[in-house]
Amino acid sequence: MQRPPHPKAPGLAAGITEPMIHELVHRFYGDVRRDPLLGPVFNARVTDWDEHLEKLCAFWSSVVLMTGNYKGRPMPVHIGIREISPEHFERWLKLFRTAARSVCPANAASLFIDRAEKIASSLYLGIALHRGEGPAVTPPDFGEPGART
Repeated sequence: MQRPPHPKAPGLAAGITEPMIHELVHRFYGDVRRDPLLGPVFNARVTDWDEHLEKLCAFWSSVVLMTGNYKGRPMPVHIGIREISPEHFERWLKLFRTAARSVCPANAASLFIDRAEKIASSLYLGIALHRGEGPAVTPPDFGEPGART
């Protein structure tokens, strides 16, 4: 069941809608599937792309519209992908930024990109700690060069 946005959701002020999320997710993951670095990682693991895209739409709806539609646990899934490296995160973010800017108005794209960068840092830290790289590990700066923080 699809829940409505929370009245204080940051995405509302940025003009984000469920159809916009759908368009962004489908555009972005179409690019990911064709990407020479990311495509093999995703295509080896995702067996039902329709189901996966629906889950990712729910994830982004929960992130920017605070709907609570997503009920997954992304950290254990990402920890299980041994080949993930900072280069994978950087490429993921580059493709995401491009897709967000092509699909969304500027305010919405900025919000999506900000959240994606924070999610990338969090996942990177979780993976590094799980791999025993220690509590002092610092994530790469996944923020866009030259962007305001």
